Amino acid sequence: MSTSGPINLWTSSEHVSDYLERADQISHRTEGEAALTEFIPANTQRILDLGTGDGRLLALVRRQHPDTEAVAVDFSPAMLEAVRKRFAGDSRVTIVDHNMDSPLPALGKFDAVISSFAIHHLPHERKRALYAEIYRLLNAGGVLCNLEHVASPTQRLHEEFLQRIGFTVETEDPSNKLLDVETQLTWLREIGFADVDCQWKWRELALLTGRRS
Repeated sequence: MSTSGPINLWTSSEHVSDYLERADQISHRTEGEAALTEFIPANTQRILDLGTGDGRLLALVRRQHPDTEAVAVDFSPAMLEAVRKRFAGDSRVTIVDHNMDSPLPALGKFDAVISSFAIHHLPHERKRALYAEIYRLLNAGGVLCNLEHVASPTQRLHEEFLQRIGFTVETEDPSNKLLDVETQLTWLREIGFADVDCQWKWRELALLTGRRS
């Protein structure tokens, strides 16, 4: 259903431009984003956005939590340029150039860690390690909200999903390293997250959440 190799096209400005041009047209995306915002604690003070892209999700969350500080992490030069433009002049947003293939740098503690269609680009063993790093970064009561591209249980369902979003098996992003929901929820529970669940799902788009007690 997707490559397990090291391919990652997100350093390509052409690949990024193509994605940003169609980002608003991704089926049901706004539903997933709206669901995510429901799980951000009302008393949130600091937010970490992993794989922020152009900052779309972070901006949405901060519209509902305008007094928060935020750290936005990405490694794509084109995405970093876009997110810096989005938050230009906002001193409460810190932008960090970091490839999540490597362990996260020292970033401090957070009340919410969010991510949107980014973690699935990591090899599976790195996904699990990142979830553990996120857990250690969260304050008590803090949440992880990962709006993610996940694997379908069958090849037929995967192909149907691709067709719905205008792709085929031949044209899908080779950077994808998709993993099923159940495995990821199990990891979160094993790491120590509480209230772990898939809160929303449409085909291969899913909102995975957990809370640090």
